[in-house]
Amino acid sequence: MRIATKGRLALLLAAALPFSTMAQFPAKPITFIVPFAAGSATDQIGRAIGQGVTEQTGQAVVIENKPGASAMIGAAAGARATPDGYTVLITTNTTHAANEHLYKSLTYDPVKDFAPLTLLGKGGQIMVVNPSSPAKTVGDFLAQAKQSPGKLSFGSGSSSSRIAGELLQQMANVQLLHVPYKSNPLAVTDLLGGQIDMMITDTATGLPQVKSGKLRALGVTGTARSPLAPDVPTIAEAGVPGYEMGYWFAAYAPAGTPPDVVKRLNELLVNATKAKAAQQFYAQTGTDAASSSPEELATFQQAESKKWGEIIKKAGIQPE
Repeated sequence: MRIATKGRLALLLAAALPFSTMAQFPAKPITFIVPFAAGSATDQIGRAIGQGVTEQTGQAVVIENKPGASAMIGAAAGARATPDGYTVLITTNTTHAANEHLYKSLTYDPVKDFAPLTLLGKGGQIMVVNPSSPAKTVGDFLAQAKQSPGKLSFGSGSSSSRIAGELLQQMANVQLLHVPYKSNPLAVTDLLGGQIDMMITDTATGLPQVKSGKLRALGVTGTARSPLAPDVPTIAEAGVPGYEMGYWFAAYAPAGTPPDVVKRLNELLVNATKAKAAQQFYAQTGTDAASSSPEELATFQQAESKKWGEIIKKAGIQPE
């Protein structure tokens, strides 16, 4: 009878252990790897979400920016991290939908190397030029490009930014020179300095420069005008019918992260999208709030990869 009692006690203790462990998670700071530079839209949402996680747990969230190689450096670091829940990749469709179609070989597998956590937001982009540019409208810029094929340049620091420019070339039948950057803010710096002629960047990066008068907005990439810039037409209504290009943010853990940890991270991150810091980010950047279950993110990612692959193929972009 004594043995049976001890056995039952051991079973009860074993069953209770995971719940006890989860009740203590996180027991130390969590690192958010952002595969883009500080100041980028992904960096901004990562910091906002991190603040929301800290408010829930009392634990610090450390932002680690690892830009470069079209975000592959940061994505690979996220994939190689210890799968214990203390490293989360805050990323976009660049690493998890577009890169596999843009490059012949990746330093990570966007499906096999990660455990999906949740969507974090969806947004649009804005086409901007230096105020000294003679182009006052999308039509002006396209007319200038047609007069000098391959002479005007556009910069990009993400796949969303690059494909937006490539799609514009294809749909408007113009030739532009593509100049790649590690992150959109770096491209904006060169646009401010006159080293490139145009870029299509996320609104979180470009709109503040427009509002301060440092850049001129020609159009937005969504199907409707942004409430933050109602005077800026969509690129579609400005002369390129049917044009549309957006992007999304999401969070991933390394593959092999225990299911209970994935569940806990999902809860923390989803709650963080509703917190004050994230809501301010959404409102100030025109980003749509979004969250999901891990399973929903996996399904969404699969569909997005197919969509981006079709856009890239149609644009005639050959994998590098």
